[in-house]
Amino acid sequence: MNISVFLPLLFVMAFTTYLVRALPFTLFRRRITNARVKAFFDLIPYTVLSAMTFPAILYATGSLPTACAGLAVALVLSFMEKSLLTVAIGTCAATLAATGVLMLITK
Repeated sequence: MNISVFLPLLFVMAFTTYLVRALPFTLFRRRITNARVKAFFDLIPYTVLSAMTFPAILYATGSLPTACAGLAVALVLSFMEKSLLTVAIGTCAATLAATGVLMLITK
């Protein structure tokens, strides 16, 4: 990438990420007591993580049916309040099984 393109992009990204982090500190001088505002700021990290993770889930396997099978198992296991390791292993196993079934069907 050309440095004349890279540097402006770098500065814009640095400014926007700094602005999002610094704006609450400048707007709220006192301790936040409003429950809605506190809940909003508490949920931002989970929202950002979900927005970054969800597309990766659908495109990681290269096949939408196998990715959906893994996603479905992950949702079921997480709603059953299983541990993170159990959810990850179950998701991998479901994706592997769905890939095997898809290979058998397409043969």
